[in-house]
Order: sequence, then structure tokens, then C-alpha cells
Amino acid sequence: MRDARGTGAVARTTERCGPEVASPEGIEAQTCVLTSPRARDDGPDTWARTYYRNETGGELLAVLSLMGPYGRTVQTRCPIDAGGEPAICETPREPSRGERTAYLAVAEFSAPANSGNGGGDGGDGGENEGQIAGGIDGSGTEIEPLLLRSGSNSPAPAAH
Repeated sequence: MRDARGTGAVARTTERCGPEVASPEGIEAQTCVLTSPRARDDGPDTWARTYYRNETGGELLAVLSLMGPYGRTVQTRCPIDAGGEPAICETPREPSRGERTAYLAVAEFSAPANSGNGGGDGGDGGENEGQIAGGIDGSGTEIEPLLLRSGSNSPAPAAH
């Protein structure tokens, strides 16, 4: 694919990632915002991706959110299999609106309540010594406390 400037250069996907993070329970993740030229000439696509490794010994649920300008948010739920192999979770690609630096991505990893891998105290869903309480996610699945949150880099602060 050629870039829109007609220079003959190949347009490439750009990736803006946050730091690699790990939890004591055995989850490692890095979350990124990607921007890629589209096959048509009407502008780039933007999406979120989280690279992860689940060494907890149990299944998890990841909720990956891409937050963009004008209050737009795209959210994807990814079941995370037990095992230590590297894998990815992605949101759908969306036509870009505004600057690519206006996009942020966050991945949150939790264990389904029935997995036996919640890392919680089996309490009643109340506050557990500073942990995020369990509850019901948007799909009706009961979830345990949050095990790991991974985010893309924040945009540069606005001048005051």
C-alpha cells in the first residue's frame, strides 16, 4: 500500500503501548492503541490490543476498552484460557476520528466467580481490604475482584 503523499513509502501500523505489568497471581499484560491505514483512501483505522500471558492456572475474563475522542468507547470481552502461552485480545477496528494520541486503551483481567481462580476471599461482594469488589459484568457473568489492569500510555497533558 502506498501512503497518501504519493512518496511510494509503505504505510505501516503504528502502536502506542503502555508498560508491561504483572500481578502476583500470575498475569502479565501490555496494552496498546494501534492505528493502521485502511484499504480505501478514506482514512486510518484505530483499535486496542492487549498482549497477555496467563500463568494463574485458571481461566480469566479480560475486558478491553478503547476510549476515543468525542466520548466514543468500544469494549470487547475476551475469555482467557489457562496456560502460560502468550496471546492477544483486540477490539474491532473503527474508523479513526481525531488525532491518534486522543485514544486510550485499558484491559482489566478478572476471574469468573465459578472458576476457583478469583484471588478474593470468598466474601459477599463487599469491599475487600482495598480490592475492587466482585459483581456482575455487562454480560451477566459474576466476576471476582480485579486481578490486573493494564493501560496504554496517556496522551501528553494539555497546556493550561
